[in-house]
Amino acid sequence: MRIRTLVAALAASTLVLGMAMAQGSLSIATGGTGGVYYPTGGAYAEIVNRHIDGYTAAAEVTGASVENVGLIARGDSDIALALADTVFQAYTGTVNFGGDGQPPQLPNLRALGVAYTNAVQLVTLEGSGIESLADLVGRRVSVGAPGSGTEVSAQAILEANGITYDDFSEQRLNFNETAAALRDGDIDAGFWSVGPPTSSILDLATTRDIVIVAIDGDELDAGLGASEVFAPYTLRAGTYPGVDVDVQTIGTPNVIVAAAEMPDQLAYDFLDALYSNIDDVIAVHPSANDTTPENALAASPIPLHPAAVQYYQDAGYEVPEHLLPPQ
Repeated sequence: MRIRTLVAALAASTLVLGMAMAQGSLSIATGGTGGVYYPTGGAYAEIVNRHIDGYTAAAEVTGASVENVGLIARGDSDIALALADTVFQAYTGTVNFGGDGQPPQLPNLRALGVAYTNAVQLVTLEGSGIESLADLVGRRVSVGAPGSGTEVSAQAILEANGITYDDFSEQRLNFNETAAALRDGDIDAGFWSVGPPTSSILDLATTRDIVIVAIDGDELDAGLGASEVFAPYTLRAGTYPGVDVDVQTIGTPNVIVAAAEMPDQLAYDFLDALYSNIDDVIAVHPSANDTTPENALAASPIPLHPAAVQYYQDAGYEVPEHLLPPQ
C-alpha cells in the first residue's frame, strides 16, 4: 500500500488510555465534513451527552479510517468509525500503511458494533467515456484522502484488477475536494467509499450530470477477492439525482471501534444508549438504519470488546466464537 499518512504514529502506538477518557470527555474520531462519518459521530456524541452520566463527547474531524485506528490504539480518541478492511488490516498487521519494514500491528483494537455499510462509489460526469475500472487507465483520478479508508479500498480493488497508480494520474482528495475537482473538470473520476447518499455527491449532482460507474462482471469478482470484508452491494436507483438505475458495486462495513482498555461500564452504557436512541442517529443520516445488533454480530471483522459481548448476550443474541476477545 502507498498510503503515507500516520506511518510513524501507527508504529509508535502505545496501549494506554488517553487523558480525554480519564477526564470524562470522550473524543469520537470521524472523517471529513463531506462524508457520513462526521455527522454520524456527531449524533453519537449527542447520545453520550444526553444519556450517559459523567461523560461528555465531541466529534473530531480526522483523515478517516487509517488515522482513526491509530488514534484509538494510542488512546488519543475513545470511539471511532473505520472501514472493516482497515480495521482488520490494522488489528492483524497484514498491511503496511505506506512505510518500510514490518507493518505495525494494533492488537488492542476492539469492535463495539457495525454502523452501516460503505459503498465504493466511482463517480464521473456524463460524457467522460469512463464505463469501467479499465477505462481509468490514462485518466486523472481521485483515490480518496491520504490515510482514508476510501484509498485503502480503491487501491485494493484496482490492484486486484491489474491497475496500479502508474496507470493513471492519481490525486488524493477528500470527498468535498473530489466533488469540486470533478465539477471544475480538474479530474475525470473519483472514488468515494461512504454510506450512500453522501452530501458531497448529492451537491455535485445538483450542478452536473453524474454517472456512478458500475463494478460488475469480472471486475466485481476480482475486487471481491481483494479483501476478506468486501461484499457485493447494489446502489439503489434514485439514490442520487439522475442515477435512475441500480448500480452494482462493492460494499464494506463500517465498524464502531474502541480500545480494549475502554472501561467495561462505559462500553456497555454506550451500546445501550446507542441502540435505545438509534432513531436519533437515523434522523441525522438514513445509513444508521443498518446499525443493528444483527449487523454487528454478522460483520464485525475483529473481536468485540468484552462489555460488547456482555451487552449482546444480555440482549438475547448468541455471539460467534470468532468475535470473543482473546484471553
